[in-house]
Amino acid sequence: MSSTPHRALRTGHRIGVVGAGRVGAVLAAALRAAGHEVVAAAGESDASRGRIAALLPGVPVLKPTAVARACDLLLLTVPDDMLPNVVSTLAASGAIREGQDVVHTSGRHGLAVLEPAAAVGARTVALHPAMTFTGTDVDLPRLVGCVFGVTADEAGRPLAEELVGDLGGRISWVPEERRALYHAGLAHGANHLVTLVAQAVELLSASSADGDHARSAETLRPLLQAALDNALAQGDSALTGPIVRGDVGTVRDHLAEVARNAPDTLPSYVAMARATLDRVVTDGRVLPIRAAAIRRVLDAAVDPATQPTTTRR
Repeated sequence: MSSTPHRALRTGHRIGVVGAGRVGAVLAAALRAAGHEVVAAAGESDASRGRIAALLPGVPVLKPTAVARACDLLLLTVPDDMLPNVVSTLAASGAIREGQDVVHTSGRHGLAVLEPAAAVGARTVALHPAMTFTGTDVDLPRLVGCVFGVTADEAGRPLAEELVGDLGGRISWVPEERRALYHAGLAHGANHLVTLVAQAVELLSASSADGDHARSAETLRPLLQAALDNALAQGDSALTGPIVRGDVGTVRDHLAEVARNAPDTLPSYVAMARATLDRVVTDGRVLPIRAAAIRRVLDAAVDPATQPTTTRR
């Protein structure tokens, strides 16, 4: 006998998707697999239409207003800056109606952006998956266990719990006034990490005899995986390297080589070095006098005018 819990049978939602980008097409496909009906999708670009064809075969491609009118649950997965205008336009046109569910997947926005929909009697939810998407079926199994940053009022909480449950995810409730902070944490950790890793690979490639990018990436892989695991488990105590050891000369050499071989990376190296230094001074691992010496080296790397001059005799 199976030990898998069974959900009580129910009538699924009739879902419409406006914005069949990487997130929208994947979430709609997952909800379709969970028993909901995806009745229409809107997507103007060739890439969006390709995702609809691949992930939502048979679903008609309609204009946003037609999508909204055809569904009882409207999933808005457009870019953050477009969302206010999309909601206002759909509500003003009468495409959003009383009793309808309107859900957006923006990390930055909460419920305020959906006020035009709420004003006509729709139930609103902000539901953001804390995951990076490729826009292909590779993403579908990754939704299992994914955390969703959700903002909802009392009326919207049951809907949020239902949808996240059907997607196989977990909820982290985010207050309305903290949505931007929540999203900044995710973007800083994920988006900026990609930039950091790409720059590190470029430095390693420049250091090798053959400039092999793939080999440099493989050199970094175990180090990065261990550093990430340690950072998530231990926080600042996982920090290692020349800043933590107070190795002024090593930091100076790093800066000189980065400036010579990858000058575009120098500002981010200095910024992260400064942030790292601040954290290890605060916890006492680097003494203030040593920290001051490192700061002078960092300052001189980006502003040569701060470099101490040698007195001529």
